[in-house]
Amino acid sequence: MAREQWNSQLGFVLAAVGSAIGLGNIWRFSYMAYEYGGGAFLIPYVLALITAGIPLLLLEFAIGHERSGSAPMAFAKIDRRFEWAGWWAVTFVMFGIVLYYSVIIAWCLNYCIYSLNLGWGSDPNAFFFKEFLGLSSHPLDLGTIEMPIFLSTAVIWFLNWFIVFRGIGSGIELANKIFMPLLFFITMGLVVWAMTLDGASQGIMAYLRPDFSKISKVDVWIDAYSQIFFTLSLGFGIMVAYASYLPAKSDLSRNALLTGIIDSAFAIVAGLGVFAVLGFMAKAKGLGISEVVSQSIGLAFVVYPKALSIMPGGSVFGFIFFLSLVVAGLSSSISIIEAFTAAIIDKFALNRRFVVTIICIAGFIGSIVFTTKAGLLWLDIVDHVLTHYGLVSVGLIECILGAWIFDIGRLRRHINKVSSIKMPRLWEQLIQFFIPLILGLMLAGDIVAELKSPYGGYSWFAIFMIGVNWIIFTLIVAAVFTRRPWHYEYALHTREEEDDETRSSG
Repeated sequence: MAREQWNSQLGFVLAAVGSAIGLGNIWRFSYMAYEYGGGAFLIPYVLALITAGIPLLLLEFAIGHERSGSAPMAFAKIDRRFEWAGWWAVTFVMFGIVLYYSVIIAWCLNYCIYSLNLGWGSDPNAFFFKEFLGLSSHPLDLGTIEMPIFLSTAVIWFLNWFIVFRGIGSGIELANKIFMPLLFFITMGLVVWAMTLDGASQGIMAYLRPDFSKISKVDVWIDAYSQIFFTLSLGFGIMVAYASYLPAKSDLSRNALLTGIIDSAFAIVAGLGVFAVLGFMAKAKGLGISEVVSQSIGLAFVVYPKALSIMPGGSVFGFIFFLSLVVAGLSSSISIIEAFTAAIIDKFALNRRFVVTIICIAGFIGSIVFTTKAGLLWLDIVDHVLTHYGLVSVGLIECILGAWIFDIGRLRRHINKVSSIKMPRLWEQLIQFFIPLILGLMLAGDIVAELKSPYGGYSWFAIFMIGVNWIIFTLIVAAVFTRRPWHYEYALHTREEEDDETRSSG
């Protein structure tokens, strides 16, 4: 079966950037920079990008391209004993992360509509948690389904299905050629608009003012590496699959550099807009930045609506802001679905349209639990367990597989053969020693913190029933897929072997 390919290198880069740029670029990075030394935080952040983010991204590109397959196929081509790890990565990302991520995008879609008449009223906090989410007091008290969230989630899953259904060239590539320029244009417009607000300079100074004393703390450096790891979609199986669709002659190192730099630059610039609005809000209410700043969900759905309610043209600004979140979210969610789709097609040679339809129906059904009154609590637990333990574990496995089970020198030679920017031996050493050390510290730190006190103040029972069982379930699914035979005898041939067969048959 002929493998689909990108229509252009630009299409591949935009798709990779689209996967990397997500909601966290807009609402998580800026808060981290503010908390961890402002402009000084750029030192650990950029070093993390150079020493871990881009090298690990390039490893995933190299594995996917040189082994010519999705994560399960590429891992199996290196060592059949590691096929399960590829299946586990794409399974817990598909039937975990994208299930709740699609619901968050759905919230943003709802808030696009609410923005038009500032429908959250005079108390955005009460509106979001009590009226919109109808939040229950315990994660095991699911309550009823919140219909506005349910319906918008159905719309998001339809869009996911429609784009991935159309394939690589006319679906994902075309969507990202529209989404990425649109997202950059919208974001720049929002930043420029925000910087004209009264008090914007106060917020921007709080965001960028360097405090070098904070970056002397080990935790800040670990968090910088953690942010780089998560923002580049590493460990998702996405970049492995995306690279497998590249033609034989593809500039892997340049593409990895472009993806990493564009993703990070977008996060930094978006932060200017976020803190300009916070500065405006602080001045309007006569408060300090520390009294209005918030992170993650609280920033987008509580703090920003408060600012929009008192901002000139707030309804228009709000609509555009939440539209940017929808676009950023969709560009990431379609990449997750494609990673799992590619794995299924590689293993079983099924029709893409059939596979995507079944996956998206199952995904929508799986998302329903996150549209209930306990949805936010489930989201918080599942996100913590999957991202802090699942993704980091996969990253470690990739390093072991690429550097110690496979021939890391062969991967470097492959990169240098097809790329304009040659990788030195230092790249091998980063994959072999440094990145596993960082990922190991991240994993150990999370385990130690967890043993001291259950995450988020939840009960151990809730964490095990929801989070740990989710990990166990996805491991079982991965094991089932691994035990199934490949659809034809030569499925695990490498790119070189496939090229040899093509030449001999020609």
